[in-house]
Amino acid sequence: MNRTVVVLNGPNLNLLGLREPEIYGRETLDDIRAAVTTRAQSHGVTVDFRQSNDEGELITWIQAARTAAAGIIINAGGYTHTSVAILDALLASSLPVIEVHLSNIYRREEYRHHSYISRAATGVICGLGAHGYELAIDAMAKILDSRKTK
Repeated sequence: MNRTVVVLNGPNLNLLGLREPEIYGRETLDDIRAAVTTRAQSHGVTVDFRQSNDEGELITWIQAARTAAAGIIINAGGYTHTSVAILDALLASSLPVIEVHLSNIYRREEYRHHSYISRAATGVICGLGAHGYELAIDAMAKILDSRKTK
């Protein structure tokens, strides 16, 4: 069974560690990639970890995941609150989706309280910083394991 999980990161996440560390933490995206890869290996999961500031590129990667991956973990950054197109791509993928946010979007500005991505998500993890990505890997591995036994 395919156990590849695509981990997608949206705009400005390439600036982690530099951009508003009081909100997003001091860990870089490379630090998160390393932690996610290690956690995934412990579950027998392969990770395809990517970042783009371009909405269209994220959509292309989601569409490609339909046939290349078993699940998607996504931190869509600001596109979370604006992109119906990313939502549509996630719904069309027919894959389990876990939405991740470093900060607690419900303790922030009002416009951040709405997530288009959540409609496609099996689950949402927010407010736990970089550790949320590792928890998303744990959850996705459990989802994939449950499908194996059916």
